[in-house]
Order: sequence, then structure tokens, then C-alpha cells
Amino acid sequence: MSAPRVAVLDYGSGNIHSAVRALERTGASVVLTADPAEIEAADGLVVPGVGAFASVMEGLAAVDGVELLRDRHARGRPTLGICVGLQVLFAAGSEHGVRTEGAALWPGEVTRLDSPVVPHMGWSRVRAAPGSSLFVGLDDEYFYFVHSYAAPAGPPGALTSTAVHGGPFAAAVEDGATSATQFHPEKSGDAGAALLANWIRTLHT
Repeated sequence: MSAPRVAVLDYGSGNIHSAVRALERTGASVVLTADPAEIEAADGLVVPGVGAFASVMEGLAAVDGVELLRDRHARGRPTLGICVGLQVLFAAGSEHGVRTEGAALWPGEVTRLDSPVVPHMGWSRVRAAPGSSLFVGLDDEYFYFVHSYAAPAGPPGALTSTAVHGGPFAAAVEDGATSATQFHPEKSGDAGAALLANWIRTLHT
């Protein structure tokens, strides 16, 4: 069986090369690209996100990324969002009093964490949703988070794995072929590597 082909969406996000390297370590063939033909030819698409919700949406808009995400979701093509790459899949995000429209694959709004300590920076335990493909063998493992905002809950009908910082929030969402993590698997050591390998395995099915 040939190695799965994974496209990492190149839209100007920071820290993108660590995600590329982490995916390469799973044995996948990885390309960093915004070319629609290369993305369509790949088995899966990864959308990293670092920084503010609004700036990530601007970057996505510059490469027609919002339409791309909606189209892939509608057609059941595998996509994995990371950090703000999860947040922008919701309808909107509110940061510093400004509400920004998201890609709106899912209803709901990303809001500031309800905690006296923000940002949430460090390792937290993730409670895996029953039936999760991402977290096979990984329930109650620790993953690395760096964020001040989160979705308080996942979309209806999706598998939502949770973590707690002040209050509970969506640590990962699996909705058909569209998945996303609030944490950074590429910074999460062995557990993160195992989660990426789990996602890569779903590309063969």
C-alpha cells in the first residue's frame, strides 16, 4: 500500500513546518500547498492555525480556503484542522470584543476561556468521545494546548472530545470526514504522534 498523500494548506499561518514534519514522521507523503489541484489529488488536507481567529480567516480567504473547506466537508473529503484550524470551522469567533464570521461548517461561537488563567498554555488531559477514531488507544492522555479562546461545545451530532480549563471546552471534534483538534498534536509528544497516525490510518478506509 502506497503512503497516504497529505496536503497542508499554505495560507500564511505560522508554525506550519512543525506540522509538516510531524505528519512526515507518520510515513505520509506531505506537500505544503495552496494549489487546488494538488489538494484535490491528496488523500487528506490539514489546516493548521496559529494566532487570532480574524487573521486566520483573512489568510484562508486569500487562498479561497473557506470555500475549499465547505466543499470538502460537503463531499466527505478528509480534513484535519489544528488549533485555530478547529475554531474557524465554527460559525463565528469573538476576540477582544470583535465578532468574526467563520467558515460555518458547524454552528456555535468560539469565545474566551472561562478561567482566571488565560491563555491556557500547557498539558491537559483529554476525555475522548466514545467511538472516536482520532483517540484510539488515547483516552485520558495529555495533549499540549496554547489558546485563549475555545468552542464551549461541539456541534450537534458530532463526536466531541473534551478538556477542562476553568470550564469544559471542545478539545477535538470528529464530524464525518472533517476532524479538528484544539490542541497541537505536533507539540504533544508520543500521544500527538499517535493521534496523527490514527488520522492517517483513516485515509486508507
